Amino acid sequence: MEKILNYINGEFIQPQNNEWINNIDPSLGKVYSLIPDSNSEDVEKAVQAAESAFESWSNTPIQKRSQILNKIASLIDENRAELAKAESVDNGKPWSLANKVDIPRASSNISFFASAIIHESAESHQMTNVAINYTLRKPIGVVGCISPWNLPLYLFTWKIAPALAAGNTVIAKPSEITPMTAFLFAKICKEAGLPDGVLNIIHGYGAKVGAAITKHPKIKAISFTGGTTTGKEIAKVAAPMFKKMSLELGGKNPNIVFADCDFNKAVSTSVLSSFSNQGQICLCGSRIFIERKIYDAFKEAFLDKVKKLTIQDPLLENTNIGALVSEDHMNKVMSYIELAKEEGGTILHGGERVI
Repeated sequence: MEKILNYINGEFIQPQNNEWINNIDPSLGKVYSLIPDSNSEDVEKAVQAAESAFESWSNTPIQKRSQILNKIASLIDENRAELAKAESVDNGKPWSLANKVDIPRASSNISFFASAIIHESAESHQMTNVAINYTLRKPIGVVGCISPWNLPLYLFTWKIAPALAAGNTVIAKPSEITPMTAFLFAKICKEAGLPDGVLNIIHGYGAKVGAAITKHPKIKAISFTGGTTTGKEIAKVAAPMFKKMSLELGGKNPNIVFADCDFNKAVSTSVLSSFSNQGQICLCGSRIFIERKIYDAFKEAFLDKVKKLTIQDPLLENTNIGALVSEDHMNKVMSYIELAKEEGGTILHGGERVI
């Protein structure tokens, strides 16, 4: 069985404790690979590598950093099919979605910041007849990036790219539920010539790896996307240490549809925004408010489109909805359906597990 490995100082290595976590294909419910159950020892080794690499990387000319990042983006494009399949198997999302959205966006994340550092590295503002003020952007050191499971490579690169572009070195932790594309991304970075130690990827549980990253005194900033409860814990630890923080936490988004809308577009967009990625996106519309005048017509049209969505093997090209990311998450979703029934809600379509 394949073993996903940590990526530290340019090498693919097993966790220090040689302990592993099952990685499950959610569409089949079967273990298909193993990932490191890393701990603070692995994080410490990664921090040492990142610290050693920082001086050289931060002083690498901007044009050279941009060139390496653009090479990474190019290799993502070249390996798009492999990455899309890996994302689909690991996450349960439709292959077509990963191939059309997730992987291309991962590439564009990298190329965007590769360009940004060339064009937006400094600013100057003139004070009339007094002085000129300069704003010079400088890297701060080792940065911790902790990404979620819903858009694995998409959001992994969205955090890593600006940090690397600015000249920081990175300790990154992908979700233990969806680690595969981060592992493949490390191989791409190695092939692209990213210097050893500039990017280090540690796999494992948030309570071990994420906590060790958050509290490490030599990690100067934390970027986290995930649950609000976890975000609070990160803030409690990081704030007294005056670490820079970027926290993107849970969302609860309504769609509001007025009677003067483009009706067909509003229906199609509402279906897309509700069910894309099995509804596992913080931006997904989880409630729909409809002006009374068009309520019945909208509900009928919405349900008609929902009933036509295809739920099947995520790897099939015409799949609209794949598998929820894990059994735990599926049970959570099912519990909310039961809660809706208990509170007097009516299930208009579905509401049962699809096997």
